[in-house]
Amino acid sequence: MDMQDTGQGTRRLVYRIPTRGLLGFRYQFLTSTRGAGVMHSVFHGYDELAGPIHSRHSGSLIAWEAGITTSYALKSAEERGVLFFSPGFEVYEGMVVGENARPGDLPINVCRKKHLTNIRAARGDMEIRLTPPRQMSLDEAIEYLSEDELLEVTPVSYRIRKRILDTEERGKLSKKMKEQFAEG
Repeated sequence: MDMQDTGQGTRRLVYRIPTRGLLGFRYQFLTSTRGAGVMHSVFHGYDELAGPIHSRHSGSLIAWEAGITTSYALKSAEERGVLFFSPGFEVYEGMVVGENARPGDLPINVCRKKHLTNIRAARGDMEIRLTPPRQMSLDEAIEYLSEDELLEVTPVSYRIRKRILDTEERGKLSKKMKEQFAEG
């Protein structure tokens, strides 16, 4: 609605946007302004639905099976995107364990264990080093959600999961949706 130059190397921008468009925006705003931005909001009133709000462009890394995460499995999953959990965390099928670097969801096995053999490589059994998992605030977790995901909030933690936990059922539903989209 308005843009002013304050003369001190800063700009003042005034927008009129729906509240649901601000959910989770704080993280992106602080990142883009390198922490120097100041955001303030005031309720203007009720209005018509402003239309769809586009969500993230990347997909999710989804736990393929229930179990406890292992360093070995997380190392290979780390190549696919940013992880939300460290080794030793209990996960269940359909739980979002990371952000996929590419569009679309990717089911992965984060509970896989390394097969034991009698032969060991000289450097193969060295300690596996993982990048620290991404810790999200509640606002960031709400921002991260896509239309087919839910946020579980407990007194101890919060987890993101798919609406349909079963991997096969999610696959059937997405195939059915693609067929309906192709017909219509």
